[in-house]
Amino acid sequence: MARPPMFQRATVTRISKESADARTFVLAPHEGPITYRAGQFCTFRVNVDGRALFRSYSMSSAPETDGELMTTVKRVPGGAVSNWLHDNVVEGDELEMSQAAGRFCLRETTAPLLGFTGGSGITPVLSLTKSALATTDRRVRLLCADRDRESVIFETALADLAAQYPGRLSVIRHLDSDSGFLTPEAIAEFVGSDGESDSYICGPEPFMEMIEKALPGPGLIFSERFGAPAPVLPGAETPDTVTTPASAAPAEPAPTGEGTVTIILNRKKKTVPRNDGETLLESARRAGLTPPFSCEAGNCATCMAKVTKGHATLRQNNALTDDELDEGYVLTCQAVPDTDSITVDYE
Repeated sequence: MARPPMFQRATVTRISKESADARTFVLAPHEGPITYRAGQFCTFRVNVDGRALFRSYSMSSAPETDGELMTTVKRVPGGAVSNWLHDNVVEGDELEMSQAAGRFCLRETTAPLLGFTGGSGITPVLSLTKSALATTDRRVRLLCADRDRESVIFETALADLAAQYPGRLSVIRHLDSDSGFLTPEAIAEFVGSDGESDSYICGPEPFMEMIEKALPGPGLIFSERFGAPAPVLPGAETPDTVTTPASAAPAEPAPTGEGTVTIILNRKKKTVPRNDGETLLESARRAGLTPPFSCEAGNCATCMAKVTKGHATLRQNNALTDDELDEGYVLTCQAVPDTDSITVDYE
Protein backbone atom coordinates (compact mmCIF):
# COMPACT_ATOMS: atom_id res chain seq x y z
CA MET A 1 0.00 0.00 0.00
CA ALA A 2 1.45 3.37 -1.03
CA ARG A 3 2.02 5.83 1.77
CA PRO A 4 0.85 9.43 1.27
CA PRO A 5 3.55 11.99 0.40
CA MET A 6 5.82 12.81 3.34
CA PHE A 7 4.94 16.52 3.38
CA GLN A 8 1.84 18.51 2.53
CA ARG A 9 0.82 22.11 3.02
CA ALA A 10 -1.52 23.25 5.77
CA THR A 11 -3.07 26.63 6.48
CA VAL A 12 -2.76 28.13 9.95
CA THR A 13 -6.37 29.02 10.70
CA ARG A 14 -5.89 30.27 14.25
CA ILE A 15 -3.11 30.96 16.76
CA SER A 16 -3.85 30.83 20.50
CA LYS A 17 -1.64 32.13 23.31
CA GLU A 18 -1.18 29.39 25.93
CA SER A 19 1.42 31.12 28.10
CA ALA A 20 3.96 33.93 27.88
CA ASP A 21 6.10 31.85 25.50
CA ALA A 22 3.82 29.09 24.13
CA ARG A 23 1.44 29.25 21.18
CA THR A 24 -1.03 26.74 19.75
CA PHE A 25 -1.22 26.63 15.95
CA VAL A 26 -4.54 25.35 14.56
CA LEU A 27 -3.94 23.71 11.18
CA ALA A 28 -6.08 22.85 8.18
CA PRO A 29 -4.18 20.40 5.93
CA HIS A 30 -4.87 21.07 2.25
CA GLU A 31 -5.34 17.40 1.39
CA GLY A 32 -7.93 16.80 4.08
CA PRO A 33 -7.76 15.68 7.71
CA ILE A 34 -4.61 13.88 8.83
CA THR A 35 -5.11 10.48 10.44
CA TYR A 36 -3.34 10.39 13.79
CA ARG A 37 -3.48 8.89 17.26
CA ALA A 38 -3.36 10.78 20.52
CA GLY A 39 0.27 11.32 21.56
CA GLN A 40 1.68 11.38 18.02
CA PHE A 41 3.58 14.20 16.31
CA CYS A 42 4.10 15.74 12.90
CA THR A 43 7.37 17.01 11.47
CA PHE A 44 7.40 20.54 10.06
CA ARG A 45 9.71 21.74 7.30
CA VAL A 46 10.52 25.46 7.24
CA ASN A 47 13.04 27.58 5.36
CA VAL A 48 15.09 29.81 7.63
CA ASP A 49 17.78 32.00 6.05
CA GLY A 50 17.84 29.79 2.98
CA ARG A 51 18.13 26.52 4.90
CA ALA A 52 15.53 23.79 5.11
CA LEU A 53 15.08 22.92 8.78
CA PHE A 54 12.95 20.18 10.30
CA ARG A 55 11.32 20.05 13.72
CA SER A 56 8.85 17.58 15.20
CA TYR A 57 5.96 18.90 17.29
CA SER A 58 3.36 16.83 19.12
CA MET A 59 -0.34 17.30 18.63
CA SER A 60 -2.11 18.96 21.56
CA SER A 61 -5.44 17.93 20.04
CA ALA A 62 -6.91 14.43 20.19
CA PRO A 63 -8.83 12.90 17.27
CA GLU A 64 -11.65 11.68 19.52
CA THR A 65 -12.36 15.08 21.07
CA ASP A 66 -11.19 17.83 18.72
CA GLY A 67 -12.51 18.75 15.31
CA GLU A 68 -9.35 20.73 14.56
CA LEU A 69 -5.72 19.69 14.32
CA MET A 70 -3.57 21.54 16.84
CA THR A 71 0.12 21.62 17.72
CA THR A 72 1.62 23.68 20.52
CA VAL A 73 5.07 25.25 20.24
CA LYS A 74 7.09 26.86 23.01
CA ARG A 75 9.71 29.53 22.37
CA VAL A 76 13.13 28.37 23.58
CA PRO A 77 16.56 30.04 23.70
CA GLY A 78 18.32 29.32 20.43
CA GLY A 79 15.29 27.48 19.01
CA ALA A 80 15.84 27.95 15.29
CA VAL A 81 12.40 26.69 14.27
CA SER A 82 10.23 27.36 17.33
CA ASN A 83 11.32 30.98 17.52
CA TRP A 84 10.86 31.40 13.76
CA LEU A 85 7.30 30.11 14.06
CA HIS A 86 6.58 32.53 16.91
CA ASP A 87 8.11 35.53 15.15
CA ASN A 88 6.96 34.99 11.57
CA VAL A 89 3.81 32.88 11.27
CA VAL A 90 0.42 34.58 11.37
CA GLU A 91 -3.11 33.35 10.75
CA GLY A 92 -3.61 32.54 7.08
CA ASP A 93 0.00 31.50 6.49
CA GLU A 94 0.87 28.05 5.16
CA LEU A 95 3.25 25.51 6.66
CA GLU A 96 4.65 22.23 5.35
CA MET A 97 3.92 19.29 7.62
CA SER A 98 4.39 15.54 7.48
CA GLN A 99 2.02 12.70 8.17
CA ALA A 100 1.65 11.80 11.84
CA ALA A 101 4.18 9.44 13.42
CA GLY A 102 5.26 8.21 16.83
CA ARG A 103 4.68 5.37 19.28
CA PHE A 104 3.90 7.47 22.38
CA CYS A 105 0.30 6.25 22.33
CA LEU A 106 -2.27 4.67 24.61
CA ARG A 107 -2.45 0.91 24.88
CA GLU A 108 -5.65 -1.02 25.44
CA THR A 109 -5.80 -1.47 29.20
CA THR A 110 -7.80 -0.49 32.24
CA ALA A 111 -4.69 0.48 34.23
CA PRO A 112 -4.57 4.04 35.58
CA LEU A 113 -2.53 6.56 33.57
CA LEU A 114 0.20 8.61 35.24
CA GLY A 115 1.65 11.56 33.32
CA PHE A 116 4.94 13.29 34.16
CA THR A 117 5.63 16.44 32.18
CA GLY A 118 8.32 19.12 32.13
CA GLY A 119 7.54 22.40 30.39
CA SER A 120 6.17 21.88 26.88
CA GLY A 121 6.28 18.11 27.45
CA ILE A 122 2.66 18.55 28.55
CA THR A 123 1.65 18.79 24.86
CA PRO A 124 1.44 15.07 23.92
CA VAL A 125 0.30 14.17 27.44
CA LEU A 126 -2.66 16.53 27.10
CA SER A 127 -3.59 14.71 23.88
CA LEU A 128 -3.33 11.33 25.65
CA THR A 129 -5.38 12.63 28.58
CA LYS A 130 -8.21 13.83 26.33
CA SER A 131 -8.33 10.48 24.54
CA ALA A 132 -8.17 8.35 27.69
CA LEU A 133 -10.92 10.30 29.40
CA ALA A 134 -13.20 10.30 26.35
CA THR A 135 -12.81 6.67 25.28
CA THR A 136 -12.10 4.70 28.47
CA ASP A 137 -12.93 4.61 32.17
CA ARG A 138 -9.27 4.94 33.22
CA ARG A 139 -8.19 7.30 35.97
CA VAL A 140 -5.61 9.90 34.94
CA ARG A 141 -3.18 11.64 37.30
CA LEU A 142 -0.72 14.25 36.05
CA LEU A 143 2.37 15.76 37.68
CA CYS A 144 3.33 18.85 35.67
CA ALA A 145 6.63 20.65 36.37
CA ASP A 146 7.25 24.21 35.14
CA ARG A 147 9.83 26.88 35.84
CA ASP A 148 7.34 29.38 37.25
CA ARG A 149 3.71 30.46 37.12
CA GLU A 150 4.19 32.35 33.81
CA SER A 151 5.48 29.15 32.14
CA VAL A 152 2.41 27.00 32.88
CA ILE A 153 0.73 25.66 29.73
CA PHE A 154 -2.85 24.38 29.40
CA GLU A 155 -3.87 25.34 32.95
CA THR A 156 -7.41 26.24 31.88
CA ALA A 157 -7.77 23.29 29.50
CA LEU A 158 -6.81 20.80 32.21
CA ALA A 159 -9.01 22.50 34.81
CA ASP A 160 -11.95 22.23 32.41
CA LEU A 161 -11.24 18.52 31.84
CA ALA A 162 -11.02 17.91 35.59
CA ALA A 163 -14.44 19.55 36.01
CA GLN A 164 -15.85 17.51 33.13
CA TYR A 165 -14.51 14.22 34.52
CA PRO A 166 -14.75 14.55 38.32
CA GLY A 167 -12.95 11.80 40.19
CA ARG A 168 -11.09 10.61 37.08
CA LEU A 169 -8.57 13.42 36.43
CA SER A 170 -6.30 15.09 38.94
CA VAL A 171 -3.48 17.53 38.15
CA ILE A 172 -0.61 18.41 40.47
CA ARG A 173 1.37 21.52 39.52
CA HIS A 174 5.02 21.79 40.55
CA LEU A 175 6.78 25.15 40.14
CA ASP A 176 10.57 25.09 40.31
CA SER A 177 10.55 28.75 41.39
CA ASP A 178 8.57 27.85 44.53
CA SER A 179 9.76 24.36 45.44
CA GLY A 180 13.02 23.70 43.60
CA PHE A 181 13.42 20.83 41.17
CA LEU A 182 11.43 17.63 41.48
CA THR A 183 13.17 14.84 43.39
CA PRO A 184 12.94 11.04 43.21
CA GLU A 185 11.26 11.11 46.61
CA ALA A 186 8.56 13.44 45.26
CA ILE A 187 7.99 11.09 42.33
CA ALA A 188 7.59 8.07 44.61
CA GLU A 189 5.18 10.00 46.82
CA PHE A 190 3.10 11.04 43.81
CA VAL A 191 2.89 7.46 42.49
CA GLY A 192 1.77 6.11 45.87
CA SER A 193 -0.28 2.95 45.45
CA ASP A 194 -0.54 3.36 41.66
CA GLY A 195 2.70 1.52 40.93
CA GLU A 196 1.04 -0.70 38.32
CA SER A 197 -0.09 2.26 36.22
CA ASP A 198 1.04 3.15 32.70
CA SER A 199 3.47 6.06 33.12
CA TYR A 200 3.96 8.57 30.30
CA ILE A 201 6.95 10.90 30.52
CA CYS A 202 7.84 13.88 28.33
CA GLY A 203 10.17 16.78 29.02
CA PRO A 204 13.87 17.70 29.06
CA GLU A 205 16.22 14.71 29.00
CA PRO A 206 17.57 14.96 32.60
CA PHE A 207 14.00 15.36 33.88
CA MET A 208 12.93 12.23 32.04
CA GLU A 209 15.93 10.18 33.15
CA MET A 210 15.33 11.11 36.78
CA ILE A 211 11.69 10.04 36.64
CA GLU A 212 12.44 6.82 34.77
CA LYS A 213 14.87 5.83 37.52
CA ALA A 214 12.57 6.97 40.33
CA LEU A 215 9.42 5.12 39.23
CA PRO A 216 8.98 2.14 41.56
CA GLY A 217 7.23 -0.17 39.08
CA PRO A 218 5.95 -2.66 38.14
CA GLY A 219 3.91 -0.61 35.65
CA LEU A 220 4.94 0.13 32.08
CA ILE A 221 6.89 3.30 31.21
CA PHE A 222 6.46 5.24 27.95
CA SER A 223 8.88 8.07 27.20
CA GLU A 224 8.80 10.58 24.35
CA ARG A 225 12.13 11.89 23.06
CA PHE A 226 12.91 14.12 20.08
CA GLY A 227 16.66 13.73 19.83
CA ALA A 228 19.70 13.97 22.06
CA PRO A 229 20.13 17.62 23.08
CA ALA A 230 22.85 18.94 25.29
CA PRO A 231 22.21 18.42 29.02
CA VAL A 232 19.97 21.02 30.66
CA LEU A 233 18.55 21.48 34.13
CA PRO A 234 15.26 19.77 35.03
CA GLY A 235 12.31 21.95 34.11
CA ALA A 236 14.29 23.79 31.43
CA GLU A 237 13.51 23.66 27.72
CA THR A 238 15.60 22.05 25.00
CA PRO A 239 16.67 23.75 21.76
CA ASP A 240 15.21 22.78 18.42
CA THR A 241 16.82 20.08 16.34
CA VAL A 242 18.59 21.60 13.35
CA THR A 243 19.76 19.78 10.25
CA THR A 244 23.46 19.00 10.08
CA PRO A 245 25.41 19.56 6.83
CA ALA A 246 26.43 16.40 5.02
CA SER A 247 30.04 17.43 5.52
CA ALA A 248 29.56 16.83 9.24
CA ALA A 249 28.75 13.15 8.69
CA PRO A 250 30.92 10.59 10.52
CA ALA A 251 34.05 9.27 8.85
CA GLU A 252 33.28 6.55 6.32
CA PRO A 253 33.76 2.91 7.33
CA ALA A 254 35.99 0.77 5.18
CA PRO A 255 34.20 -0.78 2.18
CA THR A 256 33.37 -4.45 2.46
CA GLY A 257 34.08 -5.10 -1.20
CA GLU A 258 30.73 -6.86 -1.52
CA GLY A 259 27.18 -5.65 -2.01
CA THR A 260 25.61 -2.35 -3.00
CA VAL A 261 23.23 0.26 -1.62
CA THR A 262 20.86 1.86 -4.13
CA ILE A 263 19.08 5.07 -3.15
CA ILE A 264 16.13 6.60 -5.02
CA LEU A 265 15.51 10.24 -4.11
CA ASN A 266 13.98 13.15 -6.03
CA ARG A 267 13.89 11.09 -9.26
CA LYS A 268 17.60 10.34 -8.92
CA LYS A 269 18.95 6.82 -8.53
CA LYS A 270 22.44 6.34 -7.10
CA THR A 271 24.28 3.12 -6.22
CA VAL A 272 27.32 2.90 -3.97
CA PRO A 273 29.27 -0.04 -2.49
CA ARG A 274 27.87 -1.21 0.84
CA ASN A 275 30.00 -0.37 3.88
CA ASP A 276 29.82 -2.45 7.04
CA GLY A 277 27.93 -0.70 9.85
CA GLU A 278 26.90 2.26 7.70
CA THR A 279 23.30 3.46 7.91
CA LEU A 280 21.22 4.02 4.80
CA LEU A 281 21.26 7.76 5.53
CA GLU A 282 25.06 7.77 5.59
CA SER A 283 25.12 5.78 2.34
CA ALA A 284 22.80 8.31 0.71
CA ARG A 285 25.06 11.16 1.72
CA ARG A 286 28.10 9.29 0.43
CA ALA A 287 26.27 8.92 -2.89
CA GLY A 288 26.11 12.71 -3.14
CA LEU A 289 22.40 12.97 -2.35
CA THR A 290 20.75 15.29 0.18
CA PRO A 291 18.13 13.12 1.93
CA PRO A 292 15.79 14.58 4.56
CA PHE A 293 16.71 14.06 8.21
CA SER A 294 16.48 15.81 11.55
CA CYS A 295 17.11 14.14 14.92
CA GLU A 296 19.31 11.21 13.72
CA ALA A 297 18.18 9.37 16.84
CA GLY A 298 15.25 7.34 15.53
CA ASN A 299 12.67 9.66 17.03
CA CYS A 300 11.19 11.98 14.41
CA ALA A 301 10.57 9.95 11.20
CA THR A 302 11.85 12.77 8.98
CA CYS A 303 14.28 10.37 7.27
CA MET A 304 11.64 7.70 6.60
CA ALA A 305 11.95 5.69 3.37
CA LYS A 306 10.85 2.30 2.01
CA VAL A 307 13.09 -0.70 1.42
CA THR A 308 12.03 -2.24 -1.89
CA LYS A 309 14.80 -4.82 -2.16
CA GLY A 310 16.83 -6.46 0.58
CA HIS A 311 16.49 -5.88 4.31
CA ALA A 312 17.83 -3.60 7.04
CA THR A 313 17.82 -3.70 10.83
CA LEU A 314 16.89 -0.63 12.88
CA ARG A 315 19.18 0.28 15.76
CA GLN A 316 16.41 2.40 17.30
CA ASN A 317 12.78 3.10 16.48
CA ASN A 318 10.59 5.53 18.39
CA ALA A 319 8.55 6.68 15.40
CA LEU A 320 7.34 3.98 13.00
CA THR A 321 4.30 1.86 13.72
CA ASP A 322 4.28 -1.92 13.39
CA ASP A 323 2.16 -1.64 10.23
CA GLU A 324 4.69 0.72 8.64
CA LEU A 325 7.52 -1.65 9.52
CA ASP A 326 5.61 -4.55 7.99
CA GLU A 327 5.18 -2.53 4.78
CA GLY A 328 8.97 -2.09 4.52
CA TYR A 329 9.40 1.44 5.84
CA VAL A 330 12.55 2.24 7.81
CA LEU A 331 14.21 5.16 9.54
CA THR A 332 17.25 5.58 7.32
CA CYS A 333 19.27 7.22 10.11
CA GLN A 334 18.96 3.97 12.08
CA ALA A 335 18.70 1.34 9.33
CA VAL A 336 21.80 -0.79 8.69
CA PRO A 337 21.59 -3.25 5.76
CA ASP A 338 21.86 -6.93 6.68
CA THR A 339 21.67 -8.23 3.10
CA ASP A 340 24.47 -7.90 0.56
CA SER A 341 22.46 -5.49 -1.59
CA ILE A 342 19.57 -3.21 -0.75
CA THR A 343 17.40 -0.64 -2.49
CA VAL A 344 15.64 2.15 -0.58
CA ASP A 345 13.12 4.58 -2.07
CA TYR A 346 12.39 8.00 -0.55
CA GLU A 347 9.62 8.76 -3.05
